[in-house]
Amino acid sequence: MASRFLLGIDTGGTYTDAVLFSPEEGVKARAKSLTTRHDLSEGIKAAVENVLSETGTDPSSIRLASLSTTLATNALVEGQGGRVGLIMIGFGPEDLERDGLKTALGTDPVVFLPGGHNVHGHEALLDLTELELSIEQLGSSVTAFAIAGYFAVRNPAHELRVRDFLRERTHLPVTCSHELSSKLGGPRRALTTLLNARLVSMIDRLIGSSEDFLKAHGIFAPLMVVRGDGALISAAEARLRPIETILSGPAASLVGARFLTGLDNAVVSDIGGTTTDVAILDQGRPRLDEEGAVVGGYRTMVQAVAMRTYGLGGDSEVHVNTRGLEGALTLGPRRILPLSLVAHLHGNAVVEALERQLKATHAGRHDGRFAIRSGLPDRFASGLSAADEALYRKVGNKPISLNDLLGSSMQKASLDRLVARGLVHISGVTPSDAMHALGRQGQWNAQAARLGLELGARVRDGSGKPIADSAEEFARKIEMRMTRQSSEVILQAALSEDGVEGVNPSHSVPVDRSLARKPGVVRFSLSLDRPLIGLGASAHVYYPAIAAMLNAEPVIPADAGVANAIGAVAGEISQTVLVTVTSPEEGIYVISGGGKTERLFGEAETFELARARAKGAAIEMAIASGADEPVVRLVEEIDAPEIEGSRKLVEARFTATAHGRPKIV
Repeated sequence: MASRFLLGIDTGGTYTDAVLFSPEEGVKARAKSLTTRHDLSEGIKAAVENVLSETGTDPSSIRLASLSTTLATNALVEGQGGRVGLIMIGFGPEDLERDGLKTALGTDPVVFLPGGHNVHGHEALLDLTELELSIEQLGSSVTAFAIAGYFAVRNPAHELRVRDFLRERTHLPVTCSHELSSKLGGPRRALTTLLNARLVSMIDRLIGSSEDFLKAHGIFAPLMVVRGDGALISAAEARLRPIETILSGPAASLVGARFLTGLDNAVVSDIGGTTTDVAILDQGRPRLDEEGAVVGGYRTMVQAVAMRTYGLGGDSEVHVNTRGLEGALTLGPRRILPLSLVAHLHGNAVVEALERQLKATHAGRHDGRFAIRSGLPDRFASGLSAADEALYRKVGNKPISLNDLLGSSMQKASLDRLVARGLVHISGVTPSDAMHALGRQGQWNAQAARLGLELGARVRDGSGKPIADSAEEFARKIEMRMTRQSSEVILQAALSEDGVEGVNPSHSVPVDRSLARKPGVVRFSLSLDRPLIGLGASAHVYYPAIAAMLNAEPVIPADAGVANAIGAVAGEISQTVLVTVTSPEEGIYVISGGGKTERLFGEAETFELARARAKGAAIEMAIASGADEPVVRLVEEIDAPEIEGSRKLVEARFTATAHGRPKIV
């Protein structure tokens, strides 16, 4: 037995995985447990204790723990997260219309303050009057604050002043935009900051649960978190910048896929409970999205793997189009709790309720659907309207039928808002239930799955006929829809990577004829140019049929279900710092980034300081993130055209990247 181990943990929307990894011998043990959203430490505890007991490992021999998660990704895809107060400095209401900021803000409050800076870091007058007048109401109705200042990446002074004011008056978490990105583009930086603030409490709970468990079991190794580009950061850094953990799970899965298969070139598709994540392996490395990760329809400023994330998974909501003549099915994007899982967790009450609904003379409007509290502390329910709060009180910690809960369409709208806030979960028929009914999965309550599918099969299409003759037929229709919809999203991701625009696989006649193998004088076919690696706990259930539909070679490794946890311990730490130099007037140079903004004289001296500042800050950040002896690389871009025979510096950019393996105790 090796004398040292690495512990990888992945907390997903449905399962928490753990692997015990030896640098000399590879994977020693693996385990799964249900993710316990009300108290994440319970799921982590169950998974880690299983791998420790299976191998008889002394916890003190664990030298590094690393965590990947899809919780942040899932929250953004499902439109969930805490209520945030957005403070815009130097911006106007019209700026909300850009980059999806208004949509992302929703009904959360926003305050506009005069102030901000120009491109060279010169300030306009900052006026806090509007914030001072609203601070009491804001502080009691939000869970965190996000601050975005005009050209704050050139001078963060106003963001820092507002941050200190908010912390002193509210003691709530505050995120500043300059802490997340050094790129220009105020509204998109504000969007990224808003989403970061929305995730703070969720990631803080996850990391806190992980740390508490490790300490309680005598594991005093450093805790790392996988970033969206596959690199590792310390738990402390992840708490400050949880937005960087979006696509953490998918990034870890790519590292794990490479480790498990040895393939340099592949399409990697990872199916979870909530999402399907698709990315490309090229020459052994994942492609990165230099424009920023797109999650939940929002383009952020977070560098991450070029991963396409779709709201499609084993726990996706099943929708039946009752207006069409054939009762067409669609899946997702919202995740709901499978009936089989809820019955597994809460006993016979769900089964008995489903049986009563099947025996009823008249079908109920919400047959086969239940609501249950998510388990979040009551403080996360701050800011609810009177109607939403009244409905929230009716929902308990045991499943309640929507037929009993809802009496009007207005209450249905209230329920949707509670679900969006992450306060309540809906339970109903999902692909996981279909797989239980067909005998392809068996970890939960198959009886509840069959009953729910029987109720679903009774729904009538536009012609008045039931959409299926039996629970099994309905389950097969869901399975076929999952195969087709998964194939379409994999194709969509692959076409995007190829730069092919204007082809939507779900609406393309040639693609439809290819995937459905429709006969005709003209024969259409398509295939992938590389193997399809299927990952996820249910990969063996879905991906053989998906690969067959795509004419691709399926590769489903034995440890496909814990690839994320394996990838979590195989990455390295990487930190990047950008320092810019501009020249507002002849002979004067302004340096910003990597420290305070300064005005200097002499181009050569300023450039030398910029290089030193970028490298020093990158190394400092890498060490703070837990890197052992990081190596630094510097890239220079100098934009200085000649205008009328005279050289004019527009901007010089010095980008330093420090990377290294995490320090192992």
